[in-house]
Amino acid sequence: MRIPPRFLRIGALGALSSVLLIGGPALASATPDAGPAPVQRTQVVQQVADVGDICESKLPKEANETLDLIEKGGPYPYPEDDGVFSNREGVLPDQKSGYYHEYTVETPGSPDRGARRIVTGEKDKEDYYTADHYESFDLVDYSC
Repeated sequence: MRIPPRFLRIGALGALSSVLLIGGPALASATPDAGPAPVQRTQVVQQVADVGDICESKLPKEANETLDLIEKGGPYPYPEDDGVFSNREGVLPDQKSGYYHEYTVETPGSPDRGARRIVTGEKDKEDYYTADHYESFDLVDYSC
């Protein structure tokens, strides 16, 4: 973000503006005519958590039922199923919008949809299982 020079030349108000607009330490010059102070920049790096893996045979039976429904193209029990999953949590690999879709995995005894989901990617057999409502994912391994 580029800060207009006028914010950096007005002493204490410039320092306050610097803190509010940049979110970093204020670097105001001691005298108003000394010119703009250097701006410190920090790089924010989003770290993507590792995705685990799980054998298809180790999934709960309800997850396998959901995978069967996905393979058939529905019908799905919830209107949210087959909706776009936006990966706001950043746990799955970064992809374009619309790449991932989510599906409910029934949770016995839950009064609502529960926390379990299957999230599919566009690649063949790119299916992820989460039991904790998107906090962690396991890629379904169909070879074991």
